[in-house]
Amino acid sequence: MACDNNNFPDVFSWIQNLKPISEWETDSMSITISSSSFQEPYLKLTIPKNYNHHNQSSLSFAIIADFNNIHVPLWNSKPMKPNNNNLLLLDQETISDLFINFIQAILHYGSNKNSPFIRFPKLDYIPNFSEIFNVSFFTLSFLVSIYEAPANLRSGSIQTLKGYLTSNQQSEASNLLMKLLGSNLEEQWMRSVNLGVTNWIGEMQETVKEKIMRMPCSLFSHWFSTYGLWKVQLYCPVIVMDIESSSKSHLPNEKLQFSLKYHQLQGVIQFNYSVSIKDKWVEIVANIDNIRCDVMKLVKNSLLRERGAGATEKHFPSRISLQLTPTLQTQVLSVSVGKSSDNPTREIGTEKNIEASFDPPNPLGLKVSAGESMTVSLKPWKFEESIYGYSANLNWFLHDSMDGKEVFSSKPSKLALINPKSWFKNRYSRAYRPFTRQGGVIFAGDEYGDKVLWKVEKDAIGKTMEWEIRGWIWLTYWPNKHKTFYNETRRFEFGEIVHLHVA
Repeated sequence: MACDNNNFPDVFSWIQNLKPISEWETDSMSITISSSSFQEPYLKLTIPKNYNHHNQSSLSFAIIADFNNIHVPLWNSKPMKPNNNNLLLLDQETISDLFINFIQAILHYGSNKNSPFIRFPKLDYIPNFSEIFNVSFFTLSFLVSIYEAPANLRSGSIQTLKGYLTSNQQSEASNLLMKLLGSNLEEQWMRSVNLGVTNWIGEMQETVKEKIMRMPCSLFSHWFSTYGLWKVQLYCPVIVMDIESSSKSHLPNEKLQFSLKYHQLQGVIQFNYSVSIKDKWVEIVANIDNIRCDVMKLVKNSLLRERGAGATEKHFPSRISLQLTPTLQTQVLSVSVGKSSDNPTREIGTEKNIEASFDPPNPLGLKVSAGESMTVSLKPWKFEESIYGYSANLNWFLHDSMDGKEVFSSKPSKLALINPKSWFKNRYSRAYRPFTRQGGVIFAGDEYGDKVLWKVEKDAIGKTMEWEIRGWIWLTYWPNKHKTFYNETRRFEFGEIVHLHVA
């Protein structure tokens, strides 16, 4: 879900249109990025002239706070070499270096301080590079505002920049940027950004002493469609997810709050699709390829141990709900889904036995013992499919293996919370855990491969149709090793439009 904000400068074009240094009438050039109001202070991008000891000119880019012409530097780029043989201030190589400098600075705000190896194709081969450049610059400005900006500028700047970064017109540029970065750098990028968001929201919560601060839109999710594949990648800091339920009578202590706060939800939704032309209609089939959901730490394990309750005190996925809907339904004839998974495996066996033996000291000379045992086995995850209109609903529910209740909508008993043999205790290291060792879940097509099939009119051949992938993910916290009665469930919602060419 995105917010609209159109009042932002085109920083890339501004830099491209700057004249060579020799033609500057001032010692610097500046452009206003954002302000907290119609009055000062301002956040600006400034390019001052620099000269080395050989009197050779060089450039550096700076993000500054301008207080009545008093400049407070917040961030500085590496020195750049100006283009002295052209009408433009910077050549392509220098623009590329500046772009990489933005990315390195953003990644540096994350928990991984090592400078990664970054390599991109030449700018001529990067489509819509100006929009990608602007998104990266304003993302850096967003983090600089969080960490470096003075208090009287910070809040207004952050809100304004967030509006830009979550706007509809920047969605495609964000998609292209993530594709350009590649998956590994993308994950580092998102941890840096979401760590900043977490620190910002945490600071605001402490200021107002109430947990009312939340993001009105999911900050970053992106998608792409290619032939035969739909993919949605999503990230959300746990701190901004809506709390659906919590044990208000038992509040988390400071260490537990720290651990729960510094994690993010990270998910991948992948569907394979195919188009089959029949005599009287066209069949469009979507199959689950991979559904992955993880709760990843935003800071290092050492910090979670020192200031928190440890890295394993975190939320876990308890329900995932997806809805696939063709947005224009005039040519849709029907939709069919496969069967839901079998009811949770439940095996109940009762065994009774009597043992007798001769015991001389016993006056009766006979010793008798009786025993009874019962076994119960429940499958932790249940998958269900249903139809609403022409929408296909796919649901995964986690169940408590002791009583069979759905985890996301129930609370554990106090007895279960202190029982070391409960399934959610040591849940990332036990052999019969419902999660990966990392703490996430993976639903693959080999287990949940039942298809969703739409029949559409043959008039749709040659056209591009839109499908909405809408989803809800519930995360639940029940104590793992930490001694507490606190528990809660949070929910995250997302929606993306993907495309399918009927041919």
